Formats: sequence, C-alpha cells, structure tokens
Amino acid sequence: MINKTVQRRSLLMSTLFGAGYLGLRALATGIPASVLMRGRRALADTSACPNSAKAQFFVMSTCGSGDPINANMPGTYVDKAYHPAPLGTANLMMGNGMFTAGGPWGGLLPETLKRTAFFHIMTNTPIHPKEQEVLGLLGASTPNEMLPSLLARQMQPCLGTLQAQPIALGARNPSEGLTYAGQALPLINPVALKTTLASPAGPLMNLTKLRDDTLASLDGVYRNSATKAQRAYLDSVVLSQTQLRGINDDLLDTLNTITDNSVDSQLAAALALIQMKVTPVVTVHIPFGGDNHHDTDLGDEVAETTTGVASLVSFMASLNSLGLQDQVTFMTLNVFGRTLMNAAQGRGHNGNHQGSIVIGKAFKSMVIGGVAQVEDDFGAQAIDSSSGVGGTGGDIPPAETLGSFGKTMLASVGTDSATIDKNISIGKVITAALA
Repeated sequence: MINKTVQRRSLLMSTLFGAGYLGLRALATGIPASVLMRGRRALADTSACPNSAKAQFFVMSTCGSGDPINANMPGTYVDKAYHPAPLGTANLMMGNGMFTAGGPWGGLLPETLKRTAFFHIMTNTPIHPKEQEVLGLLGASTPNEMLPSLLARQMQPCLGTLQAQPIALGARNPSEGLTYAGQALPLINPVALKTTLASPAGPLMNLTKLRDDTLASLDGVYRNSATKAQRAYLDSVVLSQTQLRGINDDLLDTLNTITDNSVDSQLAAALALIQMKVTPVVTVHIPFGGDNHHDTDLGDEVAETTTGVASLVSFMASLNSLGLQDQVTFMTLNVFGRTLMNAAQGRGHNGNHQGSIVIGKAFKSMVIGGVAQVEDDFGAQAIDSSSGVGGTGGDIPPAETLGSFGKTMLASVGTDSATIDKNISIGKVITAALA
C-alpha cells in the first residue's frame, strides 16, 4: 500500500511544479519553464508580455470574514468615527498630506511609506459568502475572473512562472479559495510546503544534478539549432552552479522560518513560491481584527492590528534582504469593511466602505478617496481619478470604486487601457495612485 504521506507530497509537487517537475528544472537552470517546455517556439514568442519593466509578483491578503483594517487607516480619523484608545495614533506624512492613522501604522519605515497607497473603496456587500464575488469585482470582470487571476494571467508571460494560476495559502474558509478560468484551485498550507520541499530527501537537495542533467539534454534537443540571438539569450539566463547554490541557500533559509501556518509562515511560504517562480500571485490571510461583532473594547482589533502591521514590516524587510523589493507588490482586498460609528462593543458589517492597502514600486504615497456619512454610518466617497481626492465631485462614484481599484492594479503592471477595459467593465484607472 502506498504511504498516504508520500501520496500527498507527490500531489503537492505535481501541483507546484507540473508534470516531470518542470518548475524545478526551471529553478535549477534559470531557463523559464515555457522555454523548457516549448523550445524554440517559446524563444521566438516575445510579444506576450505587455511591459516587462513593470512586471510584478503580487502577495495579496484577503479576508472572507470582513476585517476592520478599514477602521484605523488614514482617512478615517473624522468626527464621529470610533477608534480604540489603546491603539494610539500616528501621524503619517503621505504624498498628499499629513494623515492620522492607528498607532501601529507609524511602524512602516519611510522607504515603505513612500510606495504605500491606502484606498477607500466600496465592495457593495455586507455578506460573508460573497468574498469570491468581491474578488471577481462583483461580476465586472470578464470573463468573470477574479482579480488575483486577472493579474496572474497578465504577469505569467512577463515573469516566466511555471503557471498562471494563483496559489492560496492560509485560507481560513472556502470563501477565501481562488478560481482560475472558472475552476477552483487547491489550497496549500505553509507547513505542507516546507515538509515537501525542505526535508533531507526533498527536491532542493538535488538541484545541482538536476541543473547539469537538464543543460546536457538541451544541447541534444534544440540549443544547437537555435539562432545566434536565441543562444545568447540562453547563455544570459542559465545559472552557474555558484548562483544556484546561493538561490538554494536563500530558499532553504526562507523555508526554515516556517514553523506553523501562522501569518508569518504564510508570508515566508509566499516568498518561497516567488523565489521558485511558481506563480505570479499568492494570497494569504493577515487578520486585523476579523469578524469583531462582539469585540468588547475592541481588544482583538487592537492586538491584531498591531501584529498585522508588524508582519507587514517584517515582510518588507525580507523583500529587501532578498533584493525583491522592486519585484513584489503587496495588496489587500476583503469582502467588506466594518462599521466606524458606535463601535466600542464591536463593529458590524459595512458594505459601503472597505480599506485596501497597496505597497509597491508602481505606487505613490497616497490616501485615495475618503469617507462620508451614509445613513447611520460611514461609506466610501466618490474619487477623483486624476487627483485621488474623495468627495462629491469625483468622477468615480462609490459603486464603481471596486472596479476602479482592479483597473488600477492592472495599470500598475503596464497593462494597456484596451485590455484593462476588456477585462473590467466598470470604473476608471485611478492615475493619481500610480508613480
């Protein structure tokens, strides 16, 4: 009888690296998986990437329970909005002015804040099970694709990742699962990833031999028949054994920080998947207070906002140490935000306001939009696409801010306007947010 643990590891390896573990061969050689798979046809195809200089990996935090990350971000410190005193406050100097925010946000380093944008948007639903619909921009995406999948589809040709499908790490419920082209994708947890890859008998222990065997096979398959330019390209991307050892050491260092399925382990696993060029987009779950209807004195919100920002600070430091700070964008998008008024004993669902944070080289230091009173609470304001200012004169109405957020993410990686409009039917690119 085949050991079930071995079966699970084999399935995970196949999920991550494809048939014949093509992704491992790409990792070991530096040659994109598409070239290993398609040979000269892939070398000849240079038109698939819209703008390689703007290409980015994405790490996206999403929460299907609705999260009060919106309640303490800059732009919500207005009259009648409730903020827990133990959280404290911080004054953030953003590109469009000084803003008050929850104290932990003051922990973002200046170099991080220079590329951080806070978006006040409306998801137009207060219902937990609509998380996947929100990720699908409430039907505004074509062909009804999720935003993580739209980004991944655009980035795969540019980044040369093994797959276009995004990967979900740390999903807490089925609503945080992802789809690609309408198909549900498997959920992977960090411990399983580490156990499969970093064990003494794991694949990372044999990359040098895999490199040499793969390069030897190339000479007999298509390398000698390639053009001079194609051979020069192959020479430019092939890793030396010294380079491979450095990548392997960095990977093992990253994986060895994983001890559980916590937030920090999810972020470490996301880094490992990016280092291995498995996928352009990885989703995680960073709590900032969660479903806090009955969070007396907002103690959980205070604690998780503090730890959530700390995890972000640590993640940015890891990107810098690996030299990935200009190659990875972090973003958040939750099913809805939480109420801002009368919240001392807990916050309710707020379909009119959700806060998204984006950190990456393509973004300016900005607070995009703002809040205004809607019925008995606050909701997102209309946004002026050229200035980012929230208010009644904005050319993006609140109901179109979710679609506009999606369009802005696509624009940040160099997607042309025709493709953006084809994929997302409502809203406008918020040009004010883009560097």
